[in-house]
Amino acid sequence: MGQGSYVEAEFERDTDYIERRIVAGVSEVPDGSDPRADWPVEAGRYRLAVARACPWANRAIIVRRLLGLEDAISMAVAGPTHDADSWTFDLDPGEVDPVLGIPRLKDVYEAAFPGYPKGITVPAIVDVPSGQVVTNDYPQLTLDLSTQWRDHHREGAPDLYPEPLRDEIDEVMQVVYEDVNNGVYRCGFAGKQESYERAYHRLFDRLDWLEDRLTDQRYLVGDTITEADVRLFTTLVRFDPVYHGHFKCNRSKLNEMPALWGYARDLFQTPGFGDTIDFAHIKSHYYEVHLDINPTGIVPLGPDLTEWASPHGREALGGEPFGDGVPPGPPPADEVVPADHNPALAILEDR
Repeated sequence: MGQGSYVEAEFERDTDYIERRIVAGVSEVPDGSDPRADWPVEAGRYRLAVARACPWANRAIIVRRLLGLEDAISMAVAGPTHDADSWTFDLDPGEVDPVLGIPRLKDVYEAAFPGYPKGITVPAIVDVPSGQVVTNDYPQLTLDLSTQWRDHHREGAPDLYPEPLRDEIDEVMQVVYEDVNNGVYRCGFAGKQESYERAYHRLFDRLDWLEDRLTDQRYLVGDTITEADVRLFTTLVRFDPVYHGHFKCNRSKLNEMPALWGYARDLFQTPGFGDTIDFAHIKSHYYEVHLDINPTGIVPLGPDLTEWASPHGREALGGEPFGDGVPPGPPPADEVVPADHNPALAILEDR
């Protein structure tokens, strides 16, 4: 999850990430002389470090799954809570990641950059042979999974970043990031009433804009799912369980905005989206880690998460989630979200 700071009582996200990419056409691993040198695409070489609680990491989990990259890029899952120092692999036996052999994500950052001065964030891609972080640049990371790893995509995988639509996708993703993805954080971490109110109005103005946009079209851009839908979904799926109350984004709940609520359920019920969601991790992280906002650390029991399985009727708007392709199969057995962490999935599976 990205780091942030306060500037004149207003939350400002630190977006200075590791500027390295994994790209097709690079033949050798960099020798370390240029810290910004690109790394080669190589199946089996890298491990994606994530936390299911984090919306930014959730993007990478969804894209990896939609594209069928599970066999090409393994996944390390950190627990939902962390200390001020690092995400930890406390879900694994012995609280050590079984592939990387480390207890803390910080270890791969330190291996690459001794004394690494910035936040230890997820998602991050790690070079398994060296145990070093390659990149934590989450916006570029998912685009590269779509564009640079094509030779390893599953048959029938969607094109999440189609070239003819990239300008519009980029434009939509930018305003969604500024006003919604990051907007909920500006509300939640505002240090003054005026800062909070500015963030609140900016967030709901954009949600109203999205409500209008999605009333007559099934997806944000074009007739199939794209990267833009992935990026909006990971905020929407956390809205009622976390942001509405914890971050004071409480003008209305997601389920009180008909088009957005239908759109979010449509995506949730699309293979590769809802089956990545761990509501127990999401709620645990926000309510237990953000003790400056929630000093008691009490995790609320609501809302009713089975509503995510209710019919949405969005098929009437046309479009096909995967275009001419096909949905992904079930997630790997060791990546299945526990049933009690996402009760809507069991309902969907029984249909």
